[in-house]
Amino acid sequence: MDEKIDIAIEYYSKKGQDILDKVNSVSNLTVDELITYGEEMAIIEYKLTALEVAKEN
Repeated sequence: MDEKIDIAIEYYSKKGQDILDKVNSVSNLTVDELITYGEEMAIIEYKLTALEVAKEN
């Protein structure tokens, strides 16, 4: 089970880094784009937190 959790953590960490890279590479994002990326990051961070808690237990 820990291996699956580690794989999921790696996956969501990569997805989060992809979003950060995308946001940092563009200098003219609209407010709507920033909000969308922020919402996506919030979801990813929530999932990562839940996975970390599951890994500890």
